[in-house]
Amino acid sequence: MAQASCNNLVLIGMPGCGKTTIANELKEKLCIPCLDTDAIIEYTQKKSISELFKLGENYFRNIEEKVVFDASLLSGVIISTGGGVIKRYNNIVNLKKNGVIFFINRPLSKILEDIDVDNRPLLKDKKESIIKLYNERIDLYKGYADIEIINDSSIEEVLSRIINLYKGCDL
Repeated sequence: MAQASCNNLVLIGMPGCGKTTIANELKEKLCIPCLDTDAIIEYTQKKSISELFKLGENYFRNIEEKVVFDASLLSGVIISTGGGVIKRYNNIVNLKKNGVIFFINRPLSKILEDIDVDNRPLLKDKKESIIKLYNERIDLYKGYADIEIINDSSIEEVLSRIINLYKGCDL
């Protein structure tokens, strides 16, 4: 895969790893727009992610792929993705064309402590589902990421690491 440009800052990772929180904090600190692909999907489809999943995961992933493609065409934005964005290779190819992908790797024990599973369709079986998803996806996250950030310290430390690495890219 070609080396990513650092125009967009893209966040991938497990549900509950902190992507949305980190993206919102980065938006404030870097003064650049932030897109949350799940929020865009809910807004444009006028349905929650859970409602869309009831129509089938493939149905949802098709919508997600289109939203990711459109977001990847933008410049100078933060893109916070849904946890399953890595399930479609095209999503990664498109995100890398114009961005650097940060894998927010939060220890599974921390995710299990904090995650609200009620609004996450693939986690309806609670903690067993999170463990299964983690095991299915961890190698994809690591393989597709340009940079891995371990989210096991304070939010300020995590933000500092991301900003320093992002600013070190050729913009």
